[in-house]
Amino acid sequence: MPCRPLFPLRNIDFPARVAPGIGLCLAIGALAIGLERAQAALFGKSWLEALNLALLLGVGVRAIWRPRPACLPGISFCARTLLNIAIVLLGAAFSVGAVRAIGPGLVAGAVGIVAFGLVFTCCVGWLAGLPARQTLLVACGNSICGNSAIMAAAPIIEADDDDVGASIAFTAAGGLVVVLGLPLVVPLLGLPKGAEGALAGLTVYAVPQVVAAAAPFGVAAVHVGTLVKLVRVLMLGPVCVVLALIASAWRAREAAQGACLPPVTRLVPWYIIGFVAMMAVRSAGGIPAWLVMPLNYWATFLTILAMAALGLGVELRAVLRAGRALMVTVSISLIGLLGASMALVRVMLGG
Repeated sequence: MPCRPLFPLRNIDFPARVAPGIGLCLAIGALAIGLERAQAALFGKSWLEALNLALLLGVGVRAIWRPRPACLPGISFCARTLLNIAIVLLGAAFSVGAVRAIGPGLVAGAVGIVAFGLVFTCCVGWLAGLPARQTLLVACGNSICGNSAIMAAAPIIEADDDDVGASIAFTAAGGLVVVLGLPLVVPLLGLPKGAEGALAGLTVYAVPQVVAAAAPFGVAAVHVGTLVKLVRVLMLGPVCVVLALIASAWRAREAAQGACLPPVTRLVPWYIIGFVAMMAVRSAGGIPAWLVMPLNYWATFLTILAMAALGLGVELRAVLRAGRALMVTVSISLIGLLGASMALVRVMLGG
């Protein structure tokens, strides 16, 4: 297996070679943002975020038109380098102080739910016959933070674009079902007062969707749900480090058979180090409050471009071939996550 460079930009004659592909991703991203805003204007809320719309539009474009070779360097740049920068910027949204606000018990519970989700999903994927790399992607997506976790883990375990695209698409669909169903089901569960927000934070896979799922239960539920979700997102760094260690062991075995070893810096991806560093700087007060929102905006915007690029690299037939095992894994994973989360909030809140 050939060694891949740590920074793809080193092999790109920027800006001439990347401009066509970036332009294509920008066009798809702009359309996705427009469709998200159109949903909000028509229905009062967005059922599909621009992130997921960009992926779907990219897949649709690829299904009817194969991007010209001139576009490929820019598409690759968006799918990898820009995404990695977005993950670094995402770290500025989180601070240790905010996590403390929900108390050590719920923090420990959220960490436990992430660990349970990862192990449970891996077991389900193995039983369903889903390939190991796709199983790990689904486990990270459902257990941590959806698209960002899947795309952060993908280069570490060397998953291909078809695996990533299919995992994101099916996980997003399952997450949408949870968002729509949670406000309808929770009142029937007999949960203790105040549990709604915690349950949303423990089960819904993306931060904006946590807000949507918790909003019917009031402002306090949204606040608790967001903070609980924050703890799950913070697990992105440690989980990626563990995946990097496992991947390093795989590569070491390959090296013993004559393949080249990756550089030591691949042990912990640079974007995960950047994510943790940004979080530490924010916690220490090094990032002023007025700068957090612009950084979040750029992290989201760059991720939209990355999703468009990912969609352009997905072969739809390969996604459809993976459908059954992937659907089973995503569905049972979400059911298990919901069940474990319900048990946790009952125990912690006295239900």
